Amino acid sequence: MRELKKVAEEVLPEIEKFLESYEEKRLRRMRAGVVVSSIGFGFTILMLLMTSVARPNDVQGFVGGAGLGIVAFCLGLGLLLNALLFTRPRKDLKDHSADARAQNLLDARHAPPELRSGAAAQPTFHAQTTSDLSRAGSSITEHTTHHLKTER
Repeated sequence: MRELKKVAEEVLPEIEKFLESYEEKRLRRMRAGVVVSSIGFGFTILMLLMTSVARPNDVQGFVGGAGLGIVAFCLGLGLLLNALLFTRPRKDLKDHSADARAQNLLDARHAPPELRSGAAAQPTFHAQTTSDLSRAGSSITEHTTHHLKTER
């Protein structure tokens, strides 16, 4: 039971991420960028507001916190730009429908070669068979075991 719970909680989300389309991947990355940059922006504003009400000895710590907020904001923007600019489909499939239509037109205009009359036809050669099943009156699907050799 524990293994099943572990698979459901850990493995299945990773498989889902692996199978997601590039649009879903792009959206997930954009969300992450917006969340990180929003947290950084909010933290920066909070730290700047705290500097206005803080004692003079504590201002330096709040300014350092605002600097960390700016770093988080920039990281979020980087994630957002990455999602927008660099998340692309793996392969671009070229549209060959025009070539296919042109080939269909050529095929439609092409007439198959005419068959020759029976007198001018080439003789048909058949390969010599090595089986007793080829005798006249034999059937492949009926009584085939009668034609097997009994000696080993």
